[in-house]
Amino acid sequence: MTETNASNIKYLDLRGKPCPINFVRSILALESLKHHELINIDLDKGEPEAMVIPGLREAGHLVEIIEEDLNTIKILVTRGMI
Repeated sequence: MTETNASNIKYLDLRGKPCPINFVRSILALESLKHHELINIDLDKGEPEAMVIPGLREAGHLVEIIEEDLNTIKILVTRGMI
């Protein structure tokens, strides 16, 4: 996980990572954040998108899709109260 200097938003690139590893890595990255801190996560379309986004929402996090193309999707996740 890296940090973007300008905005202090963490960044996690999970493109090319299989399920359920990308979901587990997302949860672990969120555990290192404080309540209401943000992280940008890049995912592949398809199964990773279908597993990670609903899973994070069900875990109490706010998930916004901020960019997508044919193969990838970028989400902004705000850590919830878990």
